[in-house]
Amino acid sequence: MTVKGPKGTMTQPIDVDMSITIEDGTVTVKRPTEQKRHKSLHGLTRALVSNMITGVSEGFKREMELVGVGYRVSNTGNLVEMSVGYSHPIVFAIPSELKVETVTEKGQNPKIILTGSDLQLLGQICAKFRSFKSPEPFKGKGLNLLGKLFVEKLVKQLVKIILNRIIMKLTIKEKTKVKHRIRKTVKVLLKDLV
Repeated sequence: MTVKGPKGTMTQPIDVDMSITIEDGTVTVKRPTEQKRHKSLHGLTRALVSNMITGVSEGFKREMELVGVGYRVSNTGNLVEMSVGYSHPIVFAIPSELKVETVTEKGQNPKIILTGSDLQLLGQICAKFRSFKSPEPFKGKGLNLLGKLFVEKLVKQLVKIILNRIIMKLTIKEKTKVKHRIRKTVKVLLKDLV
């Protein structure tokens, strides 16, 4: 499938089982059966098509913030140079499909602003940046995505204390069931927040 717009052209291979129709300016994705594979492909295809249309019409933007004393960032074209506490600077080449801008203001943390039409590539580059210096859990030093909540270690400890108080009031059999369910739920929630 190919989508064209003011921000460029994007092409994405679509599974042969999925059928895509365009009626009255609306794109519809249909699946042939109710099998699990077709259901998951249906959701994936719909999301990919939606991201392609949004990307070529409006584009996507991600901002990252460097939190830490002495952390610096600069760019020349699509080449980003970062100093994030190592003995050497990190130089990273951004693909030509994306545009990068670095902002350093006095009294503010340095920022990296990435823009482009391909959401998948944008997320991959942000993850690569984060791998250079992922945020540590106590003070949050490292490369953080702006707009994404950062759960600190103290909040995790607070959740654990509250859960222990709730569990103390249950019987032994109920404790084990509830404890496992709460741990799974909290892990999923914290994974989404970080």
